[in-house]
Amino acid sequence: MKLTLEILNHPLLDGVRHGFFTRKGGASSGLYNGLNCGRGSEDQRDVVATNRARVAEAMGVGPNRLAGVSQVHSADVVTISAGDDLEQVRQIKADALVTSVSGIALSVLTADCQPVLFADLENGVIGAAHAGWKGAMSGVLGNTAAAMRKLGAQRIRAVIGPTISQRAYEVGWDFMEGFTAEDPQYERFFSGGPDGKPMFDLPGFGLAQLRRHGVEAEWTAHCTYSDPERFFSYRRSTHRKEADYGRLISAIAL
Repeated sequence: MKLTLEILNHPLLDGVRHGFFTRKGGASSGLYNGLNCGRGSEDQRDVVATNRARVAEAMGVGPNRLAGVSQVHSADVVTISAGDDLEQVRQIKADALVTSVSGIALSVLTADCQPVLFADLENGVIGAAHAGWKGAMSGVLGNTAAAMRKLGAQRIRAVIGPTISQRAYEVGWDFMEGFTAEDPQYERFFSGGPDGKPMFDLPGFGLAQLRRHGVEAEWTAHCTYSDPERFFSYRRSTHRKEADYGRLISAIAL
């Protein structure tokens, strides 16, 4: 029996095909039970390919038109043009993609980091970014908006999908000091946790970065760590001392 995918949408992106896919409805089993789309995981390759094909079908494109990059927590953005070889694009080390070409679904993989989908529907430009704390600090979100504007985007909207929430994201004091050294105002993204250590607000930081760059932005308010039935989480898997973890996929297409 073919299980039904669970796809989260957001009204800010109404009018453009998009989805933050949960782990439900996939073919993987064991640690990866559900829709694991991570080629970098230790899951069976053919099963991951099946999961990715299901995502492509849901996005209305062929499996070879589901674009992605080799994510490395950078601020680098790839612009996809008509005729580009998407298999070659997948080998590029970067963390965001933009395009004005229809028939291509841009995708990013996450397991606590922020998946961010962008669109200017009026001008036919979309983007997708993978933004953990390092990429967000380095400027991947602003760079994605800038790359979209080079393609003619003007009014850009973005939604942050399921990511680790502040209540689940305990960090060290050195982590907090690194942020506040960059900008003292970043202190507002930290609060005291139950063990007295700082708790970091990753989606709050992401929203601030997006809005600073003139992007209308919202968060779906789903926490990956706190909902194991729906989401994979790197931090939760680490706390459970599991050998590996699945990757969620988020995608957008014109």
